[in-house]
Amino acid sequence: MGMLKEFKEFAAKGNVIDLAVGVIIGAAFGKIVTSLVNDVIMPPIGKLAGGLSFSEMFYDLSGQGFPTLAAAKEAGAATINYGIFIQAVIDFLIVAFVIFLFVKQMNKLKKPAPPPDTRDCPFCLTKIPQKATRCSACTAEVEPVAK
Repeated sequence: MGMLKEFKEFAAKGNVIDLAVGVIIGAAFGKIVTSLVNDVIMPPIGKLAGGLSFSEMFYDLSGQGFPTLAAAKEAGAATINYGIFIQAVIDFLIVAFVIFLFVKQMNKLKKPAPPPDTRDCPFCLTKIPQKATRCSACTAEVEPVAK
């Protein structure tokens, strides 16, 4: 019974819920990027490359010379689908770049941490207010911090 209680406490923590939301949004974002690559970016690249489709690029290990990847798969031939791999790498690079841009913008929106209200006395290392001219613990005279 104790393990169930521990699991409930773990699952109710904010970090777990944030992680779950992040995974769900990430999966949806992955679909959007895949569509962007497959439907928007790759067609013009294929057109520029003379009608070449990355998804149709493969190496036939059986040596039978199938005209398309679909025909090779239908025949059950072993293939190395390097075109699909190239497309996955392009997907990854786009996702990584978009995440980089997103994190960069989020870092710009963060407010800088306010300056500390206290500082250490240079003589006894007691915390004293920034504007103090004398330490309340050792009574030493200290220079106030100019703002």
